[in-house]
Amino acid sequence: MTNRNKGILLLLVSSFGFAMMAAFVKLSGDLPTVQKTLFRNLISAIISFGFVIYYKERLFGKRENQKFLLLRSALGTLGIVFFFYAIDELVLSDADMLNKLSPFLTIIFSAIFLKETARRFQIIAIIIAFLGTLLIIKPEFSVDTIPYLAGILSAVFAAGAYTVLRVLGQKEKFYTVVFYFSFFSTVVLLPFVIMWYEPMETRQLIYLILAGIFATLGQFGITIAYKYAPAKEISIFFYSTVVYSALISIVLFGQIPDILSIAGYIIIFSASFYMFIKNKEGDKAGA
Repeated sequence: MTNRNKGILLLLVSSFGFAMMAAFVKLSGDLPTVQKTLFRNLISAIISFGFVIYYKERLFGKRENQKFLLLRSALGTLGIVFFFYAIDELVLSDADMLNKLSPFLTIIFSAIFLKETARRFQIIAIIIAFLGTLLIIKPEFSVDTIPYLAGILSAVFAAGAYTVLRVLGQKEKFYTVVFYFSFFSTVVLLPFVIMWYEPMETRQLIYLILAGIFATLGQFGITIAYKYAPAKEISIFFYSTVVYSALISIVLFGQIPDILSIAGYIIIFSASFYMFIKNKEGDKAGA
């Protein structure tokens, strides 16, 4: 299996993890956004801590990588806080659509900061996939712009974090990167949670623990994925989160997708398959 295909597979796994995370965050009900975010990242910190200790790696990475680890952690923390706020304040489909701008923004940031020139067919595939996403989620915008701005910012900061992952590359183990981010966000958010803490029912606590577990799966997957392949080649597959979310909605919420959603699935899979074929043709031409 090529590194590109490994990256694609890992991104699909990551997308499933993040889709389940969003579902459990929504199920956890009316709790402060920072409280949900802290529990999500605390669980990730515990799990990734176990990996770091087991493999006897550095908890906080190498000295020369600190600026990138800090930048990735700061961007990731802001991204998840804004995303959770958008989930709480908006129709879930609106929040999800805005966050799905992140793969497109990742390609732009990678081109600007990493000089990873995107090829024409990749830009076409990204645009097609984005249009397919719009058909699935059918956003219902209102005049209240603040939550929507939060959704857009969640995509911006997430894209920035994913771009930094490309810079880190093979310089750090994936579990060190995840622990660093999770520990950083837990420490930063703890004072705010103490200020605004609300007691939780057992059910809510279980949902947030599960959200943390699936978030860790998503974080591990995407961290490793961008080690194997550039964002411009694989980030389109992050749109599979929309498909996972639709399937999860059927199972957990009894919501059946309509004809426009099904059309969106077909468009996204077509765009993904198109880019996959073009990449394979490029491999053969370069062989």
